[in-house]
Amino acid sequence: MALLKILLPSLVGGIALGYILRLVIGRIKLTSAEVRSKKILEDAQRDAESKKREYLLEARDQIYKERNELEKELKIRREETKKLEQRFRQKEENIDKRVEILEKKENHADQLEKELKGKDENLKKEQERIQKQLEKISNLSKEEARKLFLENIQKEAKYEALKIATTIEDEAKRTAETKSQEIIANAIQRNASLLTSELSVTTVHLPNDEMKGRIIGREGRNIRTLENLTGVDIIIDDTPDTVVISGYDPMKREIAKIALEKLIFDGRIHPSRIEEIVENVQKNIDNFMMERGEQVIFKLGLQGIHSDVIKLIGKMNYRTSYGQNTLNHSIEVAHLCQSMAADMSLDPILAKRIGLLHDIGKCLSTESGDGSHAVVGGEFLKKYNENNIVINSIASHHGDRDPETVYAVLVQAADAISASRPGARKENIDEYVKRLESIEKIANGFDGVDKAYAIQAGREVRIIVSNDHVSDDDAKSLAKEIAKKIESELRYPGQVKVTLIRETRIIEYAR
Repeated sequence: MALLKILLPSLVGGIALGYILRLVIGRIKLTSAEVRSKKILEDAQRDAESKKREYLLEARDQIYKERNELEKELKIRREETKKLEQRFRQKEENIDKRVEILEKKENHADQLEKELKGKDENLKKEQERIQKQLEKISNLSKEEARKLFLENIQKEAKYEALKIATTIEDEAKRTAETKSQEIIANAIQRNASLLTSELSVTTVHLPNDEMKGRIIGREGRNIRTLENLTGVDIIIDDTPDTVVISGYDPMKREIAKIALEKLIFDGRIHPSRIEEIVENVQKNIDNFMMERGEQVIFKLGLQGIHSDVIKLIGKMNYRTSYGQNTLNHSIEVAHLCQSMAADMSLDPILAKRIGLLHDIGKCLSTESGDGSHAVVGGEFLKKYNENNIVINSIASHHGDRDPETVYAVLVQAADAISASRPGARKENIDEYVKRLESIEKIANGFDGVDKAYAIQAGREVRIIVSNDHVSDDDAKSLAKEIAKKIESELRYPGQVKVTLIRETRIIEYAR
């Protein structure tokens, strides 16, 4: 207990002393920390100031460098600008110098022109003086002297040409006749073929005789409608199961034949159906002509022919000349030209092309007005960039133009051979066809006329007029005017009957 009393105060004093020591040590550490923090702040401020100065120095250096570069660039630009200004000044000076030179040259040219005019006038005066002296010496005027000079030259040229022509003719006669006969004979033998002669009638076979009554119709209205629309005569007689279509124009006969066959096949035969069928056939006839033309081109092995020309080749199938089918005649001429050209070492394909196209103008003569079909055909083919040899040969094959190549002579010979062989042509109908075409042309020239057809070998013309434009009273006077014009402008045997048809149609629909 006594020991405890001794130790307890020591223990309490030790604890108190320890606590005081801890407080003292804490204060010392706090003071040293504050000192260190102040030192760190001061160091940081010094570093910041140092780096700030460094950055300012670097920025100043960069600004200085960029300023120097800009000054250098500005200096270069100024120098370039000065150079450009100098160039422009030099160009202006050069232009001014050239203008001065041109002005001087222009003045000099004006002076020369004046001098030349003066010299020209002097020359004219001198020429007139010399001419008067020559006229006095020769007792001839200027025109008389020129005429005399040309006559002398012409006489000398004719004499020399006559000598050369006589020599050539003598040499040609010795060989040409025999050789030409051989060439023509060979061509005819190679192409000996029957040429079908197109007549003025076409027959249509019927399934039975009862069909004739249906074609005629009640009071003949069906057959009249078909005749009026096609411009042909339809003959129904005692011939069993046959109807005859008569007309001078093969195309009209073909339209009537196809329409009648379609009506027979369809079975519905009445005026409105007839009109519909005829209209469709007339539209499709162009396709028929194109197909026929393409067949001919393919068989002959020709190329590069325009589609419009091919269509006209097909159209030749529906035309005749002196009773001879124009297309068959042209094909025959093509073969003859090819054979003769091969024997003469010429181009057989070109000759065949000329032969096929030589009568193409016969399909154009009515549309192109008056003029030879040869010239019309040649001018037409110019539009399609045809060979000049082909154009001249076609235009000259009847002597309307001068032949320029031997091909023109070949087509003349082949045309004559094809036309003159026995049986090729039956009769001279060219003038007859022209007269019929003229009758139709006169009728179609009047206002209100829709269609006109010359029938009965030109003894009658049937005219269909527009109901809206021509009244009943006008129809009578119109028929008289057409008859008077035909009488005054055409020459024909007998008389021409003018039949004018005006129909009133009222159409309603039941719905």
